[in-house]
Amino acid sequence: MKIAVTGATGLIGGAVVKHLCSQGHEVVPLVRTALCEEPHIYWNPSHRELEVGKLEGMDAVIHLAGESIAGLRWTREKKKRILKSRVQSTRFLCQALAAMARPPKVLLSASAIGYYGDRPATEEVDENSPKGRGFLAEVAEAWEAAAEDARASGIRVVNMRFGMVLSNQGGAFPKMLYPFKWGLGGKLGSGRQPVSWVLLDEIPHVVSHLLEKEVCAGPVNVVSPAAVTNCDFAKAVADALGKPAKFHVPAPLVRLALGQMGKELLLGGCRVLPRVLLQTGYVFRYPELAPALTHLLGR
Repeated sequence: MKIAVTGATGLIGGAVVKHLCSQGHEVVPLVRTALCEEPHIYWNPSHRELEVGKLEGMDAVIHLAGESIAGLRWTREKKKRILKSRVQSTRFLCQALAAMARPPKVLLSASAIGYYGDRPATEEVDENSPKGRGFLAEVAEAWEAAAEDARASGIRVVNMRFGMVLSNQGGAFPKMLYPFKWGLGGKLGSGRQPVSWVLLDEIPHVVSHLLEKEVCAGPVNVVSPAAVTNCDFAKAVADALGKPAKFHVPAPLVRLALGQMGKELLLGGCRVLPRVLLQTGYVFRYPELAPALTHLLGR
């Protein structure tokens, strides 16, 4: 297949591109600098610029670009960037794809399980569950709606709702490891909040599955089938490092330090089931947390 990818240099994008190339696919990144020497497609969604002619002949587009939600507190400006970077780029790309004479057959577009909001640990959600509350839920809803032009034009659109991505190459996980490495790790808040996760090494295989399975369309949860509580997550990380997990960070302290970001990302969560992947025959390589952490941390 000939595949165009946005966000190709990001954490997920880099892993996906490497895997697809190893499978013999021709991968062309969309980049925001016209000076790039490698084969590429120039685009700048902020200025509505795109070398749309170079998208002709593409079999698929994978859209992974977007401002990171991690970091410190979500300021008003940070929240604007998070929303705008996702909605603006997705809408612009999908409008361009919809207007093509020979558009790609499939668009895999990133989204997030933040769509479901904060749910009780005993409640399980899947792709048919309603939208939850909160900033991340509003972002995910708008993000997915921005792909409507592509969907309406007949392109098979898959909204990949990613859970927490575990990787030692980047993202939030390496930062989370710091206190554990010093023996200062432990649960956050009550520790009962669900953590729905996926190993970075799993994602490229999921992407290949979604490209091949034409029955997959609409929202698809990209998470392991074995969500855990925050308390169990902390214990598993500590065990993988051979460290204790005795410390406890009270919820008020998390909210004081990190505000809404801490409340939604660290103290909230939902138990997400990857029902579409399971029903379409995907077999997880890393379904359980402990072996996944052993693989990730090399122990």
